[in-house]
Amino acid sequence: MLLLSMDFYHLKNIAGRRLVGLRWWNEVNPSTGSTTMVFESLDLAAASSTSTQQRRLPNATDKRFFWLALYVQPLLWVALAVVAIVKFEFVWLTLVGIALVLTLTNTVAFSRCDKFGQASSLASGAMGSSGFAGGVARGLASSVVGRLFK
Repeated sequence: MLLLSMDFYHLKNIAGRRLVGLRWWNEVNPSTGSTTMVFESLDLAAASSTSTQQRRLPNATDKRFFWLALYVQPLLWVALAVVAIVKFEFVWLTLVGIALVLTLTNTVAFSRCDKFGQASSLASGAMGSSGFAGGVARGLASSVVGRLFK
């Protein structure tokens, strides 16, 4: 459990930012209790203009490895669940279930973050360095509508 928690934290906060320039988190509105996913993406134009010591641009090989590992990891946990069921070791299904929840959370969140990051760059930086899903959704909608009527 400790290693799963460390993997989740490292992937969400460190590896995602260093390998692909993406980060996400949830913010809770204290008055209503509703949660909003916040996505942060590296502005490649600003990163290339600043000194290379301050920001490192994501490498294409690192990006491919990150996305491959992100999508393969849930499949491996499902395979381990099947092995646990076949061997009648149901106690391991609890660990596999928790690992699947954490892994799928990161997979879905990074996929959305990447989609919204690309949409914001298409919509002239609607997201900026850290934007809320509402501004990103408006940017995505305006770019989709603009493409439809071209």
